[in-house]
Amino acid sequence: MKLNVKAFALTCGLIWGLGLLFITWWIIFFDGATNQVTFIGRIYRGYNISVYGSFIGLVWGFFDGLICGAIFAWLYNFLSGKFQSK
Repeated sequence: MKLNVKAFALTCGLIWGLGLLFITWWIIFFDGATNQVTFIGRIYRGYNISVYGSFIGLVWGFFDGLICGAIFAWLYNFLSGKFQSK
């Protein structure tokens, strides 16, 4: 079975980006906006625990998930073709 690389990449991008947005808003709801730079903020430039930072994280997370999902799906398709029984 082969994976559709574009569909898998888009799915990963949406899940990672929206997941990061949701987690940030969850933290804001319970603890308030802190504007502190977190570990993820060191990786995703401009991201912090704030309303504005959550949308920056959404964009960074979407593109990060998109690229990683595409690489994973391509590698899966490549390796599954090599080990497929004839």
